[in-house]
Amino acid sequence: MYLKKSLIAVCAILALAAFTHLWNLVGFPEIFYDEGVYLRRASNVIQGLGPQEGVYYDHPYFGQLFLAGLYYITGFPSSLGTQANSDSIANLFLVPRLFMAIIAIFDTFVVYKITQKKYGTRIALFASAFFAVMPITWIMRRILLDSILLPFFLLSILFAIYSKDDRRFVLASGACMGFAIFTKIPVFTMIPLVAYLIYVGTKDKKLIGLWLIPVLILPMIWPAYSILVGNFEQHWLHDVFWQTQRNRIGLLQVTAAFLAMDPILFILGFSGIILAVVNRDRFMLLWSGPYLIFLGLVGFVQYFHWMMMLPVICIGAAQLVQKIGDRSKNPKYDTAPFLGIAMFGLVCTTLVISTNLTMTQFEAAAFSANLVKQNPNSEILANPVYAWAIHNTLRLSSVPKDYSVVLFGKMPSRYVLVSDPHFRRDISSGEQLPEILNSTTLVKSYPDIKTRYNLMSYPYSNLNYCHDADVIEIRTSK
Repeated sequence: MYLKKSLIAVCAILALAAFTHLWNLVGFPEIFYDEGVYLRRASNVIQGLGPQEGVYYDHPYFGQLFLAGLYYITGFPSSLGTQANSDSIANLFLVPRLFMAIIAIFDTFVVYKITQKKYGTRIALFASAFFAVMPITWIMRRILLDSILLPFFLLSILFAIYSKDDRRFVLASGACMGFAIFTKIPVFTMIPLVAYLIYVGTKDKKLIGLWLIPVLILPMIWPAYSILVGNFEQHWLHDVFWQTQRNRIGLLQVTAAFLAMDPILFILGFSGIILAVVNRDRFMLLWSGPYLIFLGLVGFVQYFHWMMMLPVICIGAAQLVQKIGDRSKNPKYDTAPFLGIAMFGLVCTTLVISTNLTMTQFEAAAFSANLVKQNPNSEILANPVYAWAIHNTLRLSSVPKDYSVVLFGKMPSRYVLVSDPHFRRDISSGEQLPEILNSTTLVKSYPDIKTRYNLMSYPYSNLNYCHDADVIEIRTSK
């Protein structure tokens, strides 16, 4: 009977995860600059251009290879229409966002299995429910490397736990960790956690060595390729170190962002982690400690870098809520704290994900595409979101990858400029960007769509972190 109730509860949690990640799929959040970069790189792989783009080495290759594989399986984007209207533009982002939603639902199930193995079914249900419905989990909707690596990292943990009963899972765990690091390097901070789980489960140090083989070999493909083409010293080393220090957005700022987006989960989760560490829970300590130290040391941190921490934060919150519930004098009400928090989180998340922040982006992309269609000699200067969408709508091979091309080459004589929030933030990157802006005439302007909502009230304060949903100007060269 208990097993049947647990199964029903898990199915209900997965249904909630499906709702929070599939509802209003392309309407929220706005399409972020980096999403356009990764979509373009995956398109390059499909077109036979390879995973490396130019001589800039910012991240390993598995993210674009993984997306390209999904492109190939689904026939995307060639299976879609090529009309230059906002609906066609929206459809271009629908399929990749759907990929991310499916991954997030799968992540929810893996979080449940990990927590069940470590702490029992009750805490597993609490943790996976928080992971499914709490407001900050909207960050997993974005098409980012962090979203792509998360299932591989979680599977590496789960397989390491399973290796206690079947040592064949050691290599599977290592392969998943290798692919996660081959997606984004900071996952290396989780190596002590998974190695610890394998040693505790098997009591065999040799198996840790076996596990390390794919963990090290797969990510080494990235620097090995740069050595092969002669770019290791001049570009790879320089770009990797620059990537960590390019802006001074540190741990304090992104901690403030987490607290603003989801104060309940932040307080409960970190309180639970601190309590677990006091109780010498090495699993929680090794998951959170090295990664937090890494975020504190590097100079460039974004709010979505919390993604790898979200599962352990939800586990910490679940443990704390369980302890609070256990203090209830009436056993009938011991789940009341959990249900209250989960319902509050679901309501807040529903309000946030029901907003529409992409409408003006799609309209601006469609309008720009039609301008280029009417003026074939003009080039598009825009961030990768618009450039990728217009390229795949009009099938134009001459669309520059983004506006930064003018910093390193000749400025076009005729162009359409999409002056969006990201372009305006980058305006100081070089004298060429102000020059192309000052040499244009405003054709059409789209307002800041976030002003429809009260950004000072919770949970709409989450929209403050949708930075690219702001005023968009379409300009043409004089």
